[in-house]
Amino acid sequence: MKRKIIKQLREWKESSHRKPLVLLGARQVGKTWMMKHFGELEFENVAYVNCDEEPLAKDLFESDYDIPRILLMLQAITGTRVEAGRTLIIFDELQEVRRGLHCLKYFQENAPEYHVIAAGSLLGVTIGRGESFPVGKVNMLNMYPMDFEEFLMATDNVPLCELLHHPGWEMTDVLRVKYIELLRQYYFVGGMPEVVAGYIADHDLKEVRLRQREILDAYRRDISKHTTATETVRIGQVLGSLPSQLAKENKKFIYNVIKKGARAAEYGLAIQWLIDAGIVHKVCRVKELQMPVKFYEDLGAFKLFLLDCGLLGCMVGAPASQMLVGDNVFTEFKGAFTEQFALQQLAAMDVPVYYWSSETTSAEIDFVIQTDERVIPVEVKAEVNVRARSMAEYIKSHPAQNLKGLRISMLGYRDQEWMENIPLYGVQKYFDAAAEE
Repeated sequence: MKRKIIKQLREWKESSHRKPLVLLGARQVGKTWMMKHFGELEFENVAYVNCDEEPLAKDLFESDYDIPRILLMLQAITGTRVEAGRTLIIFDELQEVRRGLHCLKYFQENAPEYHVIAAGSLLGVTIGRGESFPVGKVNMLNMYPMDFEEFLMATDNVPLCELLHHPGWEMTDVLRVKYIELLRQYYFVGGMPEVVAGYIADHDLKEVRLRQREILDAYRRDISKHTTATETVRIGQVLGSLPSQLAKENKKFIYNVIKKGARAAEYGLAIQWLIDAGIVHKVCRVKELQMPVKFYEDLGAFKLFLLDCGLLGCMVGAPASQMLVGDNVFTEFKGAFTEQFALQQLAAMDVPVYYWSSETTSAEIDFVIQTDERVIPVEVKAEVNVRARSMAEYIKSHPAQNLKGLRISMLGYRDQEWMENIPLYGVQKYFDAAAEE
């Protein structure tokens, strides 16, 4: 499968300022496959160690951080001679061995000529807890589920993907029906590589849901394995509340949805664990749409989204008949899947995302994005009824901010001077084009 992250990995390989790379991402987003595939493409050989499965891995860093000794042990474990510039060293599930993360500092300081990648399904949690993390000594890269364009490529729709990078919107509008058909499939299947591969192989919808349930079960096992009994319960409650949170008209996270009387002090660590594990995305509220947006962040109000729309569909038991036939998936569930989809595509581009809501009225703008040039208020509409009243009122009442809105909807491209409308399937096309201007 083609993954866009390969471009960033190649840039890391060729950088004169390269440091050991920490690849972050939730379980099953394809980190292990991507590291090995990158090694096969770009290096003569690969020295791969899974620190969770290899019994000898715990001895790699236990006694000291002597790089020649570690390289010799790597050769003994993997059977691969490690040569600078010709071998990719991969430490998978590095969080499972003591002192493993800290060792990356010594590769950077004493052996920068070697290419080293470290990854792990809970590496983000380990970093979040500050366990001997080599600050300033590593590069970091996030990996996410396959985005819609990668799904198009995987399902043998490469021309449709390439068309999304063609200037203008006329041809994509002409093929709107085909894009929407594939969008329905993506909503159901999602972007977890194993699920996508299974769907391509046999198109068995029941098998899709089975694989998605297995991934969700693996997340729950990780939670119970790496947290206390109390934390496990609270993390599970937060995760279980997500469908109800996203089904609300106002998708702001409400603690009372978890259970009556629940408070931030009680569940804050549980939410942070899910964020660090890459399982959820946190979108904080901002009070103003001005640069830099982060200055106006309200940390007390936020939305939580699952990392993948297919997993969300599995969690709620959304039947294939509702998601793949007709426009039910776009019109039902109060737009939960559509907002989840839009957020997922933005997250895959590592775009910081916020939202805005009024402190005195019910007005809300779904997302707020800051580019190098401007702040963009974004409304996401699942239906053809596309009035963006809150965004229009905000832009009209703040003329000095010189804002131009973006509406993501089922309609084709339109430019209305104060706002542009783009189709759901064109989210990345829009931001890629903006980045090239």
